[in-house]
Amino acid sequence: MSAKELVSGEKDERDVKVFTISTCGWCKKVKNLLKSLDVEYEYIDIDQVEGEEKKRIREELKEYNSKMSCPTLVIDEGEEIIIGFKEDKIKEALK
Repeated sequence: MSAKELVSGEKDERDVKVFTISTCGWCKKVKNLLKSLDVEYEYIDIDQVEGEEKKRIREELKEYNSKMSCPTLVIDEGEEIIIGFKEDKIKEALK
């Protein structure tokens, strides 16, 4: 498994990206929730990226979440941003 991966799902109407840390329990909960909702999403384990790519990804994350905490869920290029595992808010955003 790589640091950046697209997870397919039946619901692919929205562009969903999640910034995560590979060992973070809350990040795993977000991934599992998205999978259970059958939502297509891309995730990036920022702790697994190196060099210039890591710098670029950290700058991208900073645009959405100045504290750069994970998980950070970005829907439709920042139309909606959810920081942390907020199950009800995530379900509402992706229904």
